[in-house]
Amino acid sequence: MEGEVTIGIDLGGTRIKGVAIDENGKVLEQLMNPTNDGSDSVWKHVVAETVNKLSKQLSTEKFSVGISAPGLPNDNNTAIAFMPGRMQGLENFRWSDFLQHETYVLNDAAAAMMAEAKFGAAKNKKNVVMLTLGTGVGGAILIDGKPYQGAFAKAGHIGHMVIDDEGDCDVTGMPGSLEECIGNCTIEKRSKGKFSSTHELLAAYKNDDSFAKEVWLKSVRQLAVGLASVTNILSPEVIVLGGGINEADEYLFNPLEEYMATYEWRAGGNKVEIVKASFGEMAGAVGAACFAMLKKQS
Repeated sequence: MEGEVTIGIDLGGTRIKGVAIDENGKVLEQLMNPTNDGSDSVWKHVVAETVNKLSKQLSTEKFSVGISAPGLPNDNNTAIAFMPGRMQGLENFRWSDFLQHETYVLNDAAAAMMAEAKFGAAKNKKNVVMLTLGTGVGGAILIDGKPYQGAFAKAGHIGHMVIDDEGDCDVTGMPGSLEECIGNCTIEKRSKGKFSSTHELLAAYKNDDSFAKEVWLKSVRQLAVGLASVTNILSPEVIVLGGGINEADEYLFNPLEEYMATYEWRAGGNKVEIVKASFGEMAGAVGAACFAMLKKQS
């Protein structure tokens, strides 16, 4: 709606981030608070307090809310339906009733993609895939300008696609998944204990360590195989890469482009554009607000 403010909340395990944006994506206000996971009575009220403070700073009572959260949302995006193991009390919690404002809930990876598709690296693109390369590998899909969630809202978990069917199983039980191949969670195993983080591995790679080069380039090659597979299945215009590993910059993107030239099926000379995410730590909050805008318009 013209002139209407939308509030976006990113409910993370460590921090709760909030933004208020206008219809052009301009961040008008933003806040951060610790999550205090372990007590739902605390973090739920921190979310409410964040929404309340943002609305007061803008002197408005006319707004909708989007919430980015871990887990799988329900069919109408009013709550997270499945989030076992942490954030007790999150599952099936109806935020609209609690906040007394129309509220839409989206998976955190999908929210980050919405920020990029609406105002960021994939602006004005209709068909987009996003991967977040960090501790694990998250993912999200945009089809015809809308987030594709699939049955049970499980779509987009690209990190759990199989690259090596004889590899170790990941947290979902999939053998040799993309997450196992490049996620920071497996770096010690992939480097035979030599490196404890991807940051350490990259530092050695930049110093021409031959073993680091072997480990890193194998991971990038496996990422290319995964992305090429994604292009065959979804044929996106753009693949956006976010997350901490993404900060490797040319040490990631240059070899990735070389491997993509080998593996990607470029029918008619067409190829996917691979770009770095433009939003930083506020991506989830901005994307949650974008999703609320989209839902209000539909």
